[in-house]
Amino acid sequence: MIIRKANIHDVDAIFDLIDLYAKEDLLLPRTHLSLYENIQCIRVAEQDGEIVGAGSLHVLGRDLAEIRSLVIAPEAKGLGIGRKLVYHLIEEAEQLGVENVFAMTYQVDFFKKCGFTIVDKEILPQKIWKDCLNCPKFLNCDETAMLIKVADYKKMTTLH
Repeated sequence: MIIRKANIHDVDAIFDLIDLYAKEDLLLPRTHLSLYENIQCIRVAEQDGEIVGAGSLHVLGRDLAEIRSLVIAPEAKGLGIGRKLVYHLIEEAEQLGVENVFAMTYQVDFFKKCGFTIVDKEILPQKIWKDCLNCPKFLNCDETAMLIKVADYKKMTTLH
């Protein structure tokens, strides 16, 4: 399994994975256009020529980036692909000089295992004013905000 930058030829496979979870109301839907527009931020996990996972890192400010649309193919769950994608994205944030990485998620246990902690959404005004205001769930958001400091990630990974 390799993790690499997505390219335009991956968009249909990424869309299908996101759509699978969006139909279950586990993830916000994305359009093909939004995937094309953000292709430079998306990373894919590829195994035997197939896209088995994807996720993106979006920088929202000097010290904050968000992991978005993290998806794993159902047949690839439990193989550590999601964790590898998350760690890859945190390392990209570190390379960019970003100190904090967060996710808005329903998968609280997964992100806890990756070292994230639950935070109040109020500490993420960059997210709220950029994206949340346009979300259909804005007034009834049921996602959990979780954050990891890149420095804490580095400590965690050097211990293992």
